[in-house]
Amino acid sequence: MPAIESLGASSRSSPIFSPSDVTVIFVLGGPGAGKGTQCSNLVTDYGFKHLSAGDLLREEQDRPGSEFGEMIKTYIKEGTIVPMEVTIQLLENAMKTAMEKENKKLFLIDGFPRKLDQAHAFERSVVPSKFTLFFDCPESVMEERLLNRGKTSGRADDNIESIKKRFRTFEETSMPVVNEFESQGRVVKVEAIKSPEEVYQDVQAKIKDWGVEPITLKFVPA
Repeated sequence: MPAIESLGASSRSSPIFSPSDVTVIFVLGGPGAGKGTQCSNLVTDYGFKHLSAGDLLREEQDRPGSEFGEMIKTYIKEGTIVPMEVTIQLLENAMKTAMEKENKKLFLIDGFPRKLDQAHAFERSVVPSKFTLFFDCPESVMEERLLNRGKTSGRADDNIESIKKRFRTFEETSMPVVNEFESQGRVVKVEAIKSPEEVYQDVQAKIKDWGVEPITLKFVPA
């Protein structure tokens, strides 16, 4: 099991990537705000690489030969949060792989950072984000969506008790991230009440103001 202190996220005092070479957009929103749907659209139309911190942790704990697998399993088994240095290292590794194998330079990081210290550590050691795409949605709407999803999703946390706890956690830990970045002028806020199609139109219009353009398909004349 590697020492936390030896990981890049812990040992570096300056970012490994430059914002002029790599674009990172954090994607935040309460449970049920529709982040996943919008990320899928952005991947298709803009060529982003979509990275989910939660998915990376789940994949890593089951990957044969993983240097982090046992560590992650231990923390999850004990019901404690995996150290942010590990999560950030997994994000960094995934970015490097996508850059080398897929020539990706645009990244959507979904559901991260969940806390301010995670935001600060990532921007200090990996790369400063361009902005945070925040899907703003009333709890009543998100609750209805999650309860409807729970009828077919089979997810253990799509019940009213778990949903309420997830709302509180998001409000207490993730909203300070949104508020700090907003004070720096680095938040793109999208009202996520409308239909997914209408929300996506708003997303496209607002990120265009930041110079984020869709992929243009080039047709070669016959």
